[in-house]
Amino acid sequence: MDKQELAALLKKLQAELESGQPVDGQLKQQLQALDQDIQKVLAQGSPQARDTDEASLGERATEIEARFASEHPYLASTLRDVMDTLGKMGI
Repeated sequence: MDKQELAALLKKLQAELESGQPVDGQLKQQLQALDQDIQKVLAQGSPQARDTDEASLGERATEIEARFASEHPYLASTLRDVMDTLGKMGI
């Protein structure tokens, strides 16, 4: 259930991104990279989400959420839901 919930939240976040105010390029790139990494973890079925050179997915999501909270508050809620689901999945 958690994988389905996470996939639905990611789709919702993408739809909100496309329909809302423009997001600066760097922030959008960070979010796309996070989405791709989450998709990889879901496809592998592995709870291990750490790369040797990068922060965990949860830590990266927290950093992005902080920027969204100040610049795009309408997206912050959905991103927090994604973070909560990642935490429940042990990612």
